[in-house]
Amino acid sequence: MADNQHNGDAVSPNAMLLDQPEEHIVEPNGTESEDVAIINPDSMETDVVLATDNDAMKEIVLPPLAEEPRILEDVVHTWEVQGWRTMNKKERGPIFQAGGYPWRILLFPHGNNVLDQCSIYLEHGFDTNSVPDNWSCCVQFALVLWNPKDPSLMFHHSAHHRFTKEESDWGFTRFLECRKMFNVVWETADRPLVENDAANITAFVRVVEDETGVLWHNFNNYDSKKETGYVGLKNQGATCYLNSLLQSLYFTNAFRKAIYSIPTEHEEDMKNSAYTLQRLFYQLQTSNVAVSTNELTKSFGWETRHIFEQQDVQELSRKLMERMEDKMKGTDLEKALPMMFSGKIKTYISCINVPYESSRVEDFWDVQLNVSGNANLLDSFQDYIQVEKLDGENQYFAGDTYKLQDADKGVIFNSFPDVLHLQLKRFEYDINLDTMMKINDRYEFPEEFDASAYLSKEADRSEPWEYELHGVLVHSGDLNAGHYYAFLKPEKDGWWYKYDDDKVTKATKREVLEENFGGFYKTTGGRPQLNAKKQPIMRPNSAYMLVYIRKSRLDKILCPVTPADAPEHLQKRFEQEHAAREAKRKEREEQHLYLGVKAVTDETFKAHGGVDLTAFDAAVGSEPGSYKQYKLLRTASMADLVNEIAADIGEDPRRVRLWIMVNRQNKTVRPDQPVMDLRPTVEETYSRATAHRDQALRVWVEIADEVDADGAAVWPTYPGLPNGVVVKNDLILLFLKWFDVESQCLRGVGHIYFSKEKKVEDLIPVILKKMNWGEKLPSDEKIMLWEEIKPSMIEGLKVKLTLKAAELQDGDIICFQRTRDEKKYKLGLGAERQGSEETAVDRYEDVRDYYDFLNNKKNVDFHAHPQKCDPKQYPEFSLVLNTKMNYDKLCEKVGEKLNVEPTHLRFYTVNASSNNPRTAVKRGHQSLANILIPAGYGQLNMNQRNDALYFEVLDMSLAELDTKKSIKITWLSEGITKEEQFDVLVPKSGQVEDLIEALVKKAKIPSEEEAGKIRVYETSSHHKWFRDLARDYSVLSINDYTSVIAERMPTEDAAVSDQANFISCFHFHGEPSRAHGIPFRFLVKEGEKFADTKKRLEQRTGIKGKSFEKIKFAVIRRSSFSRPQYLEDDDILWDIATNTDDLLGLDHPDRARTTRNGAGDLFLKG
Repeated sequence: MADNQHNGDAVSPNAMLLDQPEEHIVEPNGTESEDVAIINPDSMETDVVLATDNDAMKEIVLPPLAEEPRILEDVVHTWEVQGWRTMNKKERGPIFQAGGYPWRILLFPHGNNVLDQCSIYLEHGFDTNSVPDNWSCCVQFALVLWNPKDPSLMFHHSAHHRFTKEESDWGFTRFLECRKMFNVVWETADRPLVENDAANITAFVRVVEDETGVLWHNFNNYDSKKETGYVGLKNQGATCYLNSLLQSLYFTNAFRKAIYSIPTEHEEDMKNSAYTLQRLFYQLQTSNVAVSTNELTKSFGWETRHIFEQQDVQELSRKLMERMEDKMKGTDLEKALPMMFSGKIKTYISCINVPYESSRVEDFWDVQLNVSGNANLLDSFQDYIQVEKLDGENQYFAGDTYKLQDADKGVIFNSFPDVLHLQLKRFEYDINLDTMMKINDRYEFPEEFDASAYLSKEADRSEPWEYELHGVLVHSGDLNAGHYYAFLKPEKDGWWYKYDDDKVTKATKREVLEENFGGFYKTTGGRPQLNAKKQPIMRPNSAYMLVYIRKSRLDKILCPVTPADAPEHLQKRFEQEHAAREAKRKEREEQHLYLGVKAVTDETFKAHGGVDLTAFDAAVGSEPGSYKQYKLLRTASMADLVNEIAADIGEDPRRVRLWIMVNRQNKTVRPDQPVMDLRPTVEETYSRATAHRDQALRVWVEIADEVDADGAAVWPTYPGLPNGVVVKNDLILLFLKWFDVESQCLRGVGHIYFSKEKKVEDLIPVILKKMNWGEKLPSDEKIMLWEEIKPSMIEGLKVKLTLKAAELQDGDIICFQRTRDEKKYKLGLGAERQGSEETAVDRYEDVRDYYDFLNNKKNVDFHAHPQKCDPKQYPEFSLVLNTKMNYDKLCEKVGEKLNVEPTHLRFYTVNASSNNPRTAVKRGHQSLANILIPAGYGQLNMNQRNDALYFEVLDMSLAELDTKKSIKITWLSEGITKEEQFDVLVPKSGQVEDLIEALVKKAKIPSEEEAGKIRVYETSSHHKWFRDLARDYSVLSINDYTSVIAERMPTEDAAVSDQANFISCFHFHGEPSRAHGIPFRFLVKEGEKFADTKKRLEQRTGIKGKSFEKIKFAVIRRSSFSRPQYLEDDDILWDIATNTDDLLGLDHPDRARTTRNGAGDLFLKG
């Protein structure tokens, strides 16, 4: 028993009960514990509470529970214990009833495997075999040990627990130290707690209602589908935010139906996000287990890094809506999503004293409401439509007719959507900390509310604008780390459910509302709970998104959806996939009944160009010389196997003989002996085959060249006599391989039988005949013979030795080649060949060198670097290379393939997870093997592919490149709308002037003399302008952590030298902290109305038409960074942006967001 188990820990005595029924081993499990309550009459200032005063004791030992469950029954039961020190190791008290179930006290008077402690528990009183299946009971209880002669002397612990068939008891292993119980006075009293070995134990048992079925549940073996009828979504890493949003959209039934209606029957592609979303919804509807979102996120184009980064839910929701809306264009559902989720909002300035109003009506898909400074949802709405008075010096210019006028400025809603998404601004920028912070203030939201108070006078009020809560999306944690889950109400009059990734449970209204208002935890009296520093303990969880449905449209939005509503092609596809899974499952289940057979035939051997007879470790069919594969019942006979193979290769079974192939000690696999008795089963034959390291039976298939008069095969070796005896003669089975020097390949020729007593040189006539080379070779040619002992050991055969003396045996491989120049052969590995690298690497004159190549060859894929090279100009290709070659030889081979200078190539390793380029390979004497698998291949390099490289074709040699600095620069060719990325090389001693010249050359743009001056500036990672770079600024000093931007300087900018006349501009969406795009500097003109300023901005940015009209402009002051001051046409930017650090913000969605800005940017591709 661990020493850190405190007196108050409530545990089960059976928590670790294994083999010994009487040994109760327990460990603390983190359940809440109560401090020890010692009640001493001498130290009490108030009336003494007696253990016999049940009502008073209940107030002390059964405090209110945080979950506030309904109390079903309170029961008090006392067990009078006699002869304490003479009791058995374990004792049980009498059974009593509570909540309709039997209970009793479980006592270990001398401790449950702990020293000097007594252990007391509460357990159910069912007989071991009579506990009802799925039985559970939620109980709050206290166990009180007291002196029957003086009830004021007592000691107690309290706990609560969900009792089940598996967890039948709960209580306190370290209830009280034994030394304090006997023979010593209890605290300041004059008698011990246990007097005369007698004491009473009272159980105060409060049975509470388990309304949701999961109160205090440990969720072991919990089945969401069985308990709730719904299933959850698996968390891929940090995708709980995605899961909560998807569940919310899924239970917006009209949205689900609309998604089902997107035509995807001709685009069943896993890259199509509409199709994968249909699949996800269909699985949520039909699956019995939690569903994976892998298919959906892959269709978004997300990689592993995106899976492990939490994204903004509002942005994800908007992008997903946009993507689905695009998929619905041109169909009957084109307007379905806007009608469901989009409302109208009007921004206005209305004069008070004259009939003049300037207004603009826009669509909205969600409403962002301030939490800070507002107590509840209705306050936030009131704050949202709050009217700003424009008077005094801030009067509004109402045109030439009305001049300056007092006016009201604000926003008002013209309509709300059927499904109203409310984004609660729980995260805001803290100017003091210069970072985003989570707001944990208490913020209440109602189950129902009337939105008509926030509508304009012109709004259609033919139907009530009453809304009912349908979903609460919750964030638990802080800004940097947290967890997302959702509470949803799938049916109009049904239960609320909590969707927490793969777990779905029923939820009470308290869980939905009160527990997600935020703020501090409350005590029973409503006061804040305090921590050790006397500070209120804040709830980590609070609602950040609310989903309301218009009450008059509830039936329409929550319409029934059945599996039949899913596209027919989708249902068929899942039926096919289910059938395929079932077939695989059945195959796995029956796998033990079958045995695989790998067979080498003469045809496969002749097509094999590598070592041994075939590559048994490779996948079947992966190469021309691959083995044939069969599967038979383990009980099938070898005769059955012969018949199946014969039928497959088109031969008479009587002419087929199988040889068992075994692993030799040198790790080669060769035929050992033929199978002469075909009666045993394939499993028996497999078991008898010695030294096999394969799960399949491996055989070589021999076809007889001769048959007798009856058609029976005549075998050269192991012939069967009439009496059934098999005899062995002096012939051995040899396999022949030919190394063709001209075509630089090795291939199987076939097999022969040869007498062991003959000499090696006698093989040559047989080879000549096999190869159809005539009776003898020309005088200036000869045949060289080697034995392939193992891939790394190829030894020449001495022609004058007998086969027996050469130690040849059944299954050995003889390799031969023709050679014309004996002198050249004798120089084989001599000085002449060492001096010719071309010969050593590219052409092999000696079979031993070719075998060395086979042992070290590797198929390497080459891809053009996606950012540094044009993949269209240089398509991907593969080369079979010797991994012994060095960097320069690798450059030669790849340069030859690409038809480029070898010195102008640079290589990059490949990330195994993303297939993106990693680091550049340094030029040196390292081999290709060391490049692909670096020395010390461990954690740092495990994520590197060992069969692929990226390449870059350089404008200069690598040697010259070392004198340059590479600068990644973005060229803006059309305002700020068109970005082109370039990697520009500048001498390390160069300046920005040199950078501009290099850019002009690299980007092939007109020079400054031809088209105007070029400006270079830096931007921060937060998409803000950082500084202009002077033309004499050193390139070595350019910050590696900023982005470098180049643009053609506008004519009006070039004429102004005072930098105070320029304002820094940046793009954001909704919140200034959500910046995006390319920032820039803009010339501000004194006295210019913003209507005219916008015309210059349109020209400056290059954003045209409706895209520009949708942009809202605001002055952002660092002193109030989170509150933009939006500009009207009659405003004068010069007068408003008076501080040097004021910024001009362009508020619009980032339509062009890609992965360029890193994993933090959210994007959907499919």
